[in-house]
Amino acid sequence: MDVPGKTLALEHAVERLGELLGQRPNLVTHDRSVPGVDALVQADSRSFLMAWRASSSPGKLLSAIDQLKQAATASNGDAIPLLVVPYMGKMGRQQCEEAGVAWLDLSGNASIQAPGLRIVVSGQPNRFKRRGRPATPFAPKSARIARWLLMHPGEHFTQQQLARATNMDKGFTSRIIARLEQDHLVVRDERGAVFAPDPDRLLDAWAEDYDFTKHRILRGHVPARSGEELLHRLCDELVAKSVDHAATGLAAAWQMTRFAAFRIVTIYLRDDPAPVLLKSLSFREDERGANLWLVVPRDEGVFHGTGHHDGVRCVHPVQVYLDLKAHPERAAEAADRLRAELLRWRTDA
Repeated sequence: MDVPGKTLALEHAVERLGELLGQRPNLVTHDRSVPGVDALVQADSRSFLMAWRASSSPGKLLSAIDQLKQAATASNGDAIPLLVVPYMGKMGRQQCEEAGVAWLDLSGNASIQAPGLRIVVSGQPNRFKRRGRPATPFAPKSARIARWLLMHPGEHFTQQQLARATNMDKGFTSRIIARLEQDHLVVRDERGAVFAPDPDRLLDAWAEDYDFTKHRILRGHVPARSGEELLHRLCDELVAKSVDHAATGLAAAWQMTRFAAFRIVTIYLRDDPAPVLLKSLSFREDERGANLWLVVPRDEGVFHGTGHHDGVRCVHPVQVYLDLKAHPERAAEAADRLRAELLRWRTDA
């Protein structure tokens, strides 16, 4: 479904707000005199300052949230700031929650809380997914910048240093950094060097955009007594055959934190596995009963920051965290543990 224009979007938002409140708004004023506010909606004794944004990118939402808060302050706190978007992702929800701004989306979700009022609706899918991949700083190759900054939290890098470290040309690097700046995920210091002021926010934005299934994944079964036995036997075999590889997902999380036993082993391979390799592993392609996922990544950046953990070469914890999003079993718990132990950046945490 296409994203509607502002006028139609506001009409839908007002109608949806009335449904959530259980009463039709009795006054809707489209007033452009207040920066960032598209409509003033009066419903019984409550006033809402409504702002529409056709995109829920972090940068656009931060700007809208700031304008809504200023408008609410100017109204002596009587009006409820309400941000409307086509679909509010995890990152946007966190931003609104931290700022104390209510929101609703045209996909059917909402979080509106004020004195004497609490409306929370979640779980509705995005009705406005675009065909193709929109411009994003987290496309497979572009994400090398975010990965490098998260691998070196607190450090500042010039564009030239980032281009060299990520093996990308300067022009491409400059465009990706500019996009990250627009989304308020990186800033520059007084020398012009780039850093991530809030690594948690950068990781959350990337995780929201990341899609593990875009990699080429070969799922199959290999006889093994346990996931751990399969992991070590497989990695020994790959080392012996000089196959460039690195573990990720549940297996890598286990190697790093010793949390959550696993059955599925996931291994990145730089190249497609040769038939002779699959035969030597007794690999049988099997989607439903798979205990081994062999993954050829869309970009070699996944191998940046690899290291050995108890004899197993694994991708960096940042990559493991992202990949766990697409894994079954206790992947969500494993991701939380990994982040708590190895990806702690907040000084106030």
